Amino acid sequence: MERPYFPMFVNLTEKRVLIAGGGKIALRRARTLLRFGASVHVTAPKLCRELEEMEGEGLITTEHRPYQTGDVEGYDLVLAATDDRTVNRKIWEECRERKIMVNVSDDKALCDFYFPSVVMTEDAVIGINSGGDDPAGTKALRAKIEELCDAEQDSLYH
Repeated sequence: MERPYFPMFVNLTEKRVLIAGGGKIALRRARTLLRFGASVHVTAPKLCRELEEMEGEGLITTEHRPYQTGDVEGYDLVLAATDDRTVNRKIWEECRERKIMVNVSDDKALCDFYFPSVVMTEDAVIGINSGGDDPAGTKALRAKIEELCDAEQDSLYH
């Protein structure tokens, strides 16, 4: 059995987070990170409509171009969410060299951390994760917990 990951809650207030990629995965990650006070920067040649709206509202900063070597410099956390496995692996390698925590959306073996499904209530934050092995089960469990806790049914997490 693979060693389980330690569930750690981290203060992301004003932490600089780079998301490489402009699609739906990047969007879900950005929405969640913003809820926790992170300063989110997205680098991608093209952004999905919702990320463009977030950019227009000043919620995130962006660079409309492909990822370039060295882009991870100065970030506290990096999410590789491009649609190119080679680019994602390059980002992982750069983060390894610089000792920056990284999540690679298409290869759980390259993740320093997994991105949880999040339930927020007035009094608690609950993170749920299956290590990438059962996304549907994680989603179902989140729905049950939200119902049980009468949690915020915010579209950020759906």
